[in-house]
Amino acid sequence: MTNPHADAWNHDRTIVRFPDMAIEVVDERFRELIIWQEVVERLWTGGRWTEGPVWFGDGRFLLFSDIPNNRMMRWDEVTGLVHPFRVPAQNSNGNTRDRQGRLITCEHLTRRVTRTEHDGSITVLMDAYAGKRLNAPNDVIVDTTDAIWFTDPGWGITNDYEGDAATPELPQHVYRIDPMTGRGAIAIEGIERPNGLCFSPNSDALYVVSRTNLLVYAMVDGIPVNGREFARLPRGNYDGLRCDRDGNVWAATGNGGAGIDGVHCYAPDGTLLGRIHLPEVCANVCFGGIKRNRLFMTASRSLYSVYLNTRGA
Repeated sequence: MTNPHADAWNHDRTIVRFPDMAIEVVDERFRELIIWQEVVERLWTGGRWTEGPVWFGDGRFLLFSDIPNNRMMRWDEVTGLVHPFRVPAQNSNGNTRDRQGRLITCEHLTRRVTRTEHDGSITVLMDAYAGKRLNAPNDVIVDTTDAIWFTDPGWGITNDYEGDAATPELPQHVYRIDPMTGRGAIAIEGIERPNGLCFSPNSDALYVVSRTNLLVYAMVDGIPVNGREFARLPRGNYDGLRCDRDGNVWAATGNGGAGIDGVHCYAPDGTLLGRIHLPEVCANVCFGGIKRNRLFMTASRSLYSVYLNTRGA
């Protein structure tokens, strides 16, 4: 039987009847997180592989990466227009902001993590470990101490599409850059293709993606320990993720076809609450908007959004 929610995008969406069939309730708790008269919108299309959304509330705009096109794009909340923000962008992937509001970016082409200063200059934060080049930093977050955490799965050097093809020099790790010394260290090792990551609202847990598996680590004195499986997809894979203020995990999903591609929302106990179905593979998500209650989704060649009855952590 065809899933009517997964099939929502096969119909004309010029007018969408409430509730939007692209929003699927799996657990009744999900109804508290969605807005009945809200619909999933495609804000822009025209990229090749969009990634790394990051919200700038002080400017009311969203930045995101268009990796193969080697550019970063800017979506303006007031005008709804999208313009290039940085070209070339070193095949940038994941983005976030530090606690001073500066842009932190993972770059595939240069295989480094950078910071854009307030004057626009670029500072290289890390491009090597133990004398060897990083593979291709992927996703990045900043914790409450201003330490920078990023994953290095190496996808950007597997071919020439999202960077330069190269042989990996290091295993696949999660790294942490110390805010005081600026030194990078391995935070988690032994994860296959570590990808998206995020902290729980009170920073007592760290979530890390490993393909079809979503892992969670307890944070003890700033160190991730006792990693375990939090959730698993029947097919396809997870990518970027973020937590809302109640600790629910919103995970980008894709490569599973209709019924998988989009966003999966999990309760803090790991229960699947609901899905947001998209017609494209979803790569990453972030919360934004004036009240931080708008979920932005970078998906394949497009940018989507939906208002929710919750706020980003």
